Amino acid sequence: MRAGITRGRRYRAIARALSKHGLLHLFQDRGRLRLFGRRARAEEDELRQIGRRLRLVFEELGPTFIKLGQVLVTRQELIPEPITQELAELLDEVPPMPFPYLAAVMEDELPGGLDTFEWIDPDPIGSASLAQVYKAKLKDGRLCAVKVVRPLVGDLFQTDIAIIRRLVRRIQRRLPPRLAASVDLPGLIDDYYSSSKNELDMRIEARNMEEHRRIAAEFETLHVPTIYEVTEHVLVMEYIDGWNLKEFPVDFLDFEERFTRMVDLAHYYIKTFVEGFYHADPHGSNIMIDRHSRKAVMLDWGMVGRMDSLHTEAIFRMLLHCRLNQAEDAAEAALDIIQPTVYTNPIHLKDQLRSMLIHYVNSEQASRYNWGNMVIQIITIGMKNACRIPNGLALWAKGFSAAEGTARWLCPEITYHTVVESADVQILRRWLGRRFNYRANASLVSETAKLIGTLPRRLNKILDRLVWNDLKLVVEGRLSPDVVRSTNRMVSRFTLGLMSAGFFVGGAVLVSSGPAGLAVVPGGRGLAAAVLWGSAVLALGVLWSAFRSRRQG
Repeated sequence: MRAGITRGRRYRAIARALSKHGLLHLFQDRGRLRLFGRRARAEEDELRQIGRRLRLVFEELGPTFIKLGQVLVTRQELIPEPITQELAELLDEVPPMPFPYLAAVMEDELPGGLDTFEWIDPDPIGSASLAQVYKAKLKDGRLCAVKVVRPLVGDLFQTDIAIIRRLVRRIQRRLPPRLAASVDLPGLIDDYYSSSKNELDMRIEARNMEEHRRIAAEFETLHVPTIYEVTEHVLVMEYIDGWNLKEFPVDFLDFEERFTRMVDLAHYYIKTFVEGFYHADPHGSNIMIDRHSRKAVMLDWGMVGRMDSLHTEAIFRMLLHCRLNQAEDAAEAALDIIQPTVYTNPIHLKDQLRSMLIHYVNSEQASRYNWGNMVIQIITIGMKNACRIPNGLALWAKGFSAAEGTARWLCPEITYHTVVESADVQILRRWLGRRFNYRANASLVSETAKLIGTLPRRLNKILDRLVWNDLKLVVEGRLSPDVVRSTNRMVSRFTLGLMSAGFFVGGAVLVSSGPAGLAVVPGGRGLAAAVLWGSAVLALGVLWSAFRSRRQG
């Protein structure tokens, strides 16, 4: 089986799937999909059909592409909404593999093999594209959940990711300079790849669980399952008997219990977000209510990552300013999240941000003006204005939006934004602790000491050069890579145009010399025709190159 996973076979499988579902035309006609602006109903229907076919392709190609589709759903600023709506239907629930294949993995990796368990149910309680989960009982009588990575899925990931990386690098080179300045497709794929690889290593998931158990320790209504044993592809953990948030009986928890759990979950997520963590999938299906302890238990720690804590600080500053109707300050905080480039008009960008943020002053999570949507809107405005977007920001926004949805399911009577604002002291304390931490200010102290200690010597050097009239200021101007490439293209086209004109003039001179002149040159008629045709081909090539550049721009 391992020998069957090769790049050649996967290339052929991808080409067959694209051809089968009628998507190969997208590679020939890249200009037909409009990323921004209004679209006609016919265009919307066409994009929706493309999204549906793309979803079928991803489902047919397996785990790597299913995960890629789920990540693309978070990039609503890149992919038209009709396509992301279709991709959002990608299900991670897939038909389970027969138990003997997963039993072989457990037998190979667990120290006691299958004898670790008193019994194990061969019918999985969960089956995803990467792993399957079984209910079992340990020898000491404890019930447990056993998560096992599917055999060979790692080899498939390695092969598919190499293909996707190569394709994405080609797409990045063909993007218009304005779009290429704001989006880093290879970086997006690398983030996706590292996150997905983490989901294939149960030891990393176990570390994530231990880290978040430490963070959640102060919240008495929250719980992270206890880990009993872990290997690279097998995770044995505590079994939770209960319901997920979308299924638990309404009368199982009274209002006060639901409110307490909502507040604890909201404050827990705020604590993780402020510390730079994000859980990209904290939706209701990944949180269970334990029927015995009545605690909210957080599951599935595969898609967990980090984002720069300064970015998360800017996001919360923006949220708090926005709620106080301080759109100007909120826009300034937003500019610490997205980075303008040389193609950005800062006045136009800031005006758009202010106009958008004013809608979220009295927003509620149940409306379309919720905070998760606000971060997505900021990303979209940044893309329209050619700003550089941090790669982890879209997944962070997805996690934040999912946290809002969780609160809505658990306690719809209370506004999530009010609960977040109740943690403002906690947020401020963590900001100040980070700003005034001696480790964070070590570089400031050392650089200040260096400046003070070397200032007399540096001033003496400057004064000596002034005395000898030898003070020089070297100014070096550099062009950006995009300008250099554009200049090279213009020079190449100009040179080809001159060559075309020269060939045309030469051919015209030969033809105008008449039969007598053509007879003097061996093969004169053929040479004249070749020169004229050559000039025509060169001219057409220059025109086509200019037309294609305008179309891509």
